Amino acid sequence: MNTIANPGALLSALLPEITLLVGALILLLASAWRGERYSPTQLTTRWAIGVVLVTAATVVLAWMRGDGATDDGRLAGDGFRWAMDLVLLLGTAGALALLDAEHGRTRAYQAELPVLMLLALSGMMIVTAARDLMFLYIGLELMSLAVYVLAGANRRSARSAEASLKYFLLGAFASGFLLYGIALLYGAVGDTRLAAIGAASAGPLYLVGVALLLVGLAFKVGAVPFHLWTPDVYDGAPSPITAFMAAGVKTAAFALLWRVLAEGLGPAIAHWHPVLWWLAAATMVLGNVVALAQSNLKRMLAYSSIAHAGYLLVAVLAYSDRAASTLVFYLLVYTLATLGAFAVLGVVAEQEDRPVTLEDLAGLWHVRPGLAAVLAVCLLAFLGFPIAGGAGFFAKWYVLQAALASPSPLTVLAIVLVLASVVSAGYYLGAIAAMFNRARPAEVAAPVQTPILSGIVMVVSVTVLLVLGVYPTPAARLASGGTLAPGPTVAATLTSGSGGSASAAP
Repeated sequence: MNTIANPGALLSALLPEITLLVGALILLLASAWRGERYSPTQLTTRWAIGVVLVTAATVVLAWMRGDGATDDGRLAGDGFRWAMDLVLLLGTAGALALLDAEHGRTRAYQAELPVLMLLALSGMMIVTAARDLMFLYIGLELMSLAVYVLAGANRRSARSAEASLKYFLLGAFASGFLLYGIALLYGAVGDTRLAAIGAASAGPLYLVGVALLLVGLAFKVGAVPFHLWTPDVYDGAPSPITAFMAAGVKTAAFALLWRVLAEGLGPAIAHWHPVLWWLAAATMVLGNVVALAQSNLKRMLAYSSIAHAGYLLVAVLAYSDRAASTLVFYLLVYTLATLGAFAVLGVVAEQEDRPVTLEDLAGLWHVRPGLAAVLAVCLLAFLGFPIAGGAGFFAKWYVLQAALASPSPLTVLAIVLVLASVVSAGYYLGAIAAMFNRARPAEVAAPVQTPILSGIVMVVSVTVLLVLGVYPTPAARLASGGTLAPGPTVAATLTSGSGGSASAAP
């Protein structure tokens, strides 16, 4: 029976999100009341970090109490939701710190930016909790509409305006596919809850709805061939916003993708599993190969993020209880490395609205060894290099373990992942070599003094990465607490090979 949760239970389940939204609205009203002449952007940003910390406390308390689920099955209260929420909150706090530092240098941003970041975060958190396609769509649109505006946050930059427009236009198409898919699934099942969709039979209308839904989700995760927005948007958006998008949007999108596949689309696994197999392979290969040709650091990291989407798709395709914990751990490591890398790029940037290139990194070790060391650790974490790359090695190792331990082992896809990672060494190590082995060009000025909050982000990111690279147990426990497994019937279907990757692999 399609029951509706009572308002009290719904408010209790959404307490962290409500806390965040109330804090965001208070900051919006306060910044508007103070007025432009008081330049409240940095103050608002610092209060926004406080709101994030308070929300993190409510998430921890809800996880400890076992709260969050609704009786009607529309909202989840499991460890997967809370673990992903903590990763999102960590990424947002870091991005807000970078925004504070960037505004202190350029004075280019308005006080509504941190509020928009909090609104986008609330959408992301709704997405991680959604067990209903309507909640899913509301969360995605709240996130997307805020991020469209954030991409064009620098009003002085034509590139920023172009990035915002491209993201909005392509995102609108993706939202259309998503909404049509939801409508068709509702028409086929008569319910929008994932549990009801997962218990239905996969008829023709159902399969068309699944296909359209996956197109929209593939756009959100940046998978090939729905990746074309990523390089231009990452390059045109301000660095703190790019870091927020790279960490936050990707985390929310993969949390949503896994929940939808694990809880809702099991009946169609024979159809979508081979398609995602090829998408994962193409995403890993294309992202890394195109990144080799980039001299613009933000575009290089954009294509790198596409490649990482491919690695994460491998974990999704493993389709076991290990897949969810692997996603949590990988996204935690990716968030830390992203924040550290963009903190360095924000300091290295010589001029506002000018791309940071390999020439800007040349000889960085000789003038600012601390910055060079931080960026090197973050790039090695992306590469998955042991010890020096910190927890990046374990992140990829867990993906490979999940792939090989899948009900239908993803052996060929695991080989593609390893080879793609070898290709990625070309551009990661190339950037590191430029910092340590090349002379500093005379025309390239030394980086400005590192802002305090940027320095804190760098220190925290690198320290946690290196500690987890030697002792990953704390993060592994957090990840294992966030397990969300597919149903046994679906796992049996995959094992039988009816929809498995073994039949899909060449």
